[in-house]
Amino acid sequence: MTRIVHLSDLHISSAHFLSDVAESVVQGVNEISPDILVITGDLTQNGSFQEYMEAKEWIDRFECKNKVVVPGNHDSRNVGYLLFEDLFKARFSCCSLDGVTVVGVDSSQPDIDDGHIGREMYGWIAENFNGSNLKVFALHHHLIPVPMTGREEEIPVDSGDVLELLNRCGVDVVLCGHRHVPWVWKLNEMFVVNAGTACSNKIKARTTQCYNLIEIENAGKGDTGDTGKHIRIYRVLPAGERTLIIDSIMEKNKTENEI
Repeated sequence: MTRIVHLSDLHISSAHFLSDVAESVVQGVNEISPDILVITGDLTQNGSFQEYMEAKEWIDRFECKNKVVVPGNHDSRNVGYLLFEDLFKARFSCCSLDGVTVVGVDSSQPDIDDGHIGREMYGWIAENFNGSNLKVFALHHHLIPVPMTGREEEIPVDSGDVLELLNRCGVDVVLCGHRHVPWVWKLNEMFVVNAGTACSNKIKARTTQCYNLIEIENAGKGDTGDTGKHIRIYRVLPAGERTLIIDSIMEKNKTENEI
């Protein structure tokens, strides 16, 4: 079994970060002992040096060797994307483990809240998904509108093209943040999973701080004769309580077109 923990929107700052909640999240994640940790942006509130240093300290406390971390729109404020590169290296990264590939991209733009991936990255995304058994795409901005978030705004300006690209690549799971409301959509056999804020006070409506746990294991032979994957997705509260929100067998019979 491969376990992926998905956190988002820490918003480390004096105004919004809840250190006691973050302490519970760190302990809970380390107890899960994930194979891959994915953090989909807004590590900071203003992209400042002090906020980035605190973010690095907290993220280093997660006992996971394989981490995919991407910046959010708040991280790219005040030239913060340069600090992100200094501390977390590439803004676009890929991790492959036991047949699972996670591709993380920077969907932010300096001092602009709108999302954008950019067609110059489409080939790189497709190349990194080649040959993978189960494919996970991670970015900060939400690709599909999320309920209970008010007037829709800030979806990536090229979200339609990105969704079509992910569909052609046979992507199984998309991990997003940004809107601070946990939600899952299923689109063309692809799960689009939004995370709530993990440990900030910037919650909305009836939601609370939470993160996602994705468990992936072989499901044996499906109707097509192909080996499928059993995917379970849990919503996890900081104290550790889990709610199963997705339990699905995904057969690998999707045809991947050449990009």
